[in-house]
Amino acid sequence: MELGNALNWFEIPVNDFDRAKKFYEIIFDYQMPEMMMGPNRMGFFLYDQPGGKVGGAIVYNPGFYTPVANGTLAYLNCQPDLQVQLDKVEAAGGKIHQAKMEIAPGQNLGFIAIIHDSEGNRVALHSMS
Repeated sequence: MELGNALNWFEIPVNDFDRAKKFYEIIFDYQMPEMMMGPNRMGFFLYDQPGGKVGGAIVYNPGFYTPVANGTLAYLNCQPDLQVQLDKVEAAGGKIHQAKMEIAPGQNLGFIAIIHDSEGNRVALHSMS
């Protein structure tokens, strides 16, 4: 087995696709491309696919996906400073669960904040400053 990224793709379940898409478009300040993939309505986070980077999407398929506040925790890239996205969370319909904090002072691992999106999912934000 060849080691690479521990994560190859992620999907964040949503109950109301349009509301969730608007939430993420507001905090990241870009339009999420969307498409149907089989029974799944998906909105894609922007990432460098040709460069081999890892991406993910919000996904609506109520028979298969259910948003959850205590499940797997995805860390979204918010370079250079997650505070930009964090400052938009509440106005976009989300809640701040944990304010920005340094992960391990002195170890250069960056900063995180934890939010609940418009659908109730717990999601982490990460940046190096």
